[in-house]
Amino acid sequence: MLRRTWIMSMLAAGLAALAMDAPARAGLIPVSVTVQPESGNFRWTYNVPLPTGMKLQSGDYFTVYDFAGYVKGTGGVLSAYPDLGPASAANWTFSTSKVGPTPDRVSPTDDPNIDNLTWKYTGPTITSADTLTQTLGNFVATSLFQDTTPSWFTATTHTQNGNPANTDNNIIATLSPTGEVGPPPPVPEPATLALLGIGLPLVGGARWFRRKKVAA
Repeated sequence: MLRRTWIMSMLAAGLAALAMDAPARAGLIPVSVTVQPESGNFRWTYNVPLPTGMKLQSGDYFTVYDFAGYVKGTGGVLSAYPDLGPASAANWTFSTSKVGPTPDRVSPTDDPNIDNLTWKYTGPTITSADTLTQTLGNFVATSLFQDTTPSWFTATTHTQNGNPANTDNNIIATLSPTGEVGPPPPVPEPATLALLGIGLPLVGGARWFRRKKVAA
């Protein structure tokens, strides 16, 4: 089975911060991006940990931008913290949009013609001390495409400094699918269909007439 995995390095985080002319932050990042074949399409998996010193509160979210070829109804989360089962997965809601949502003070490149994917947390507060593996889960979505292109990942979380209003907004480079869906085959115009309907009986009649003439 084909399996492609890309590990996002700290160098990528630094480059993303420099590209945005902003200091690097310790917010959510996708530490790996995996692509696997699935029912004729390709399942993309973003593994997202909770960094040390951070906490996740209800309403926090992250967005993957310009996810081309998104297959409707395939977004979700697997192996979600804390119990690795459906109960924890229910603490996340998934949505798509053409633009954003984007945390304040970050400016990713965002093509308004391509779907963005957003996972929003709605459960109880989680701190990095709670997650022994520091993994929030594997966030998945299916695309028509397996080819990769650089894109952006933004997130909003909170710091563990006692102030519940102290949000941390961050941006980092990631990978998204890219490709184009071919145009559908042309549909015959009504006049063409009518001519075909008339012509087919005439062709059949001509063949019958030739056979009858040869027999005579």
